[in-house]
Amino acid sequence: MFHTKPNRLMKKILVPTDFSNEAENAIKVAAQLSRKHDCELILLHMLDLPLTQLNDGGTPTDLPEAVYFMKLAHKEFEEVMSKDYLKDITIHEMVDFHDIATGILETCRTNDVDLIVMGSHGADGLKEMFIGSNAEKVVRTSETPVLVIKNEHKDFDIKEFVFASDFKNDNKETYKQAIKLANAFNAKIHLLMVNTVGNFTTTAAAKVRISEFIKNTDFKNYTINIYNDETVEKGILNFSHIIDADLIGISTHGRQGIAHFFNGSLSEDLVNHAKRPVITFKI
Repeated sequence: MFHTKPNRLMKKILVPTDFSNEAENAIKVAAQLSRKHDCELILLHMLDLPLTQLNDGGTPTDLPEAVYFMKLAHKEFEEVMSKDYLKDITIHEMVDFHDIATGILETCRTNDVDLIVMGSHGADGLKEMFIGSNAEKVVRTSETPVLVIKNEHKDFDIKEFVFASDFKNDNKETYKQAIKLANAFNAKIHLLMVNTVGNFTTTAAAKVRISEFIKNTDFKNYTINIYNDETVEKGILNFSHIIDADLIGISTHGRQGIAHFFNGSLSEDLVNHAKRPVITFKI
């Protein structure tokens, strides 16, 4: 969860990188957040090597291949660290041996990370490391909020923030995290409930449910929206397009994926298909 220090949204941001253009887009956004909130960046490169060759008691660096790939990674890091957009930011570079998703989650736990910023290719990528099952596993299992970036953002500023939910099964703690984010950016939250034929709620009942969900919170800069569409995912994407949203926020339910109330893997689908940035909050 985000730290509650005054005027400080976070202290540490983790950016996994495979040194691709997509990862660089994430680093650029993280750098902007770092300057805005005076926090540290951790740049992480995972070496997913077969470690079955190790003798008992050995370490990954005992393998010649591991030493070679570590040297390559540090050379890549030298180039990254020379970028102007990273000047005067406190940065820690890390190279570790793990499968990618497990390594990211473990790094968050051991370094008290407040936010993960990931670059993603989306559904079309086949070879990149931060798409498909890896991105989905991180989104699905991370206790830390995950911000997924698709494109380059020269000025990452959040003014219109969609918070999509059923306002029934979600834990209200995720909304409190969204409020902290909105306050940090001085953004308006658009509370969104999507109606589908298979899961329909009247507008009156939906508004009552949303009002009940947000009561006892002081945040006033919001709108309430009930939107009808073929699927929840399409509803979120179409509504976000209509209002030209800067960010889509959604909750995840651990290994069961997003929202028991819908069709299982909505957060993963959104991460893959939304061109806009998506942030996920763990319930």
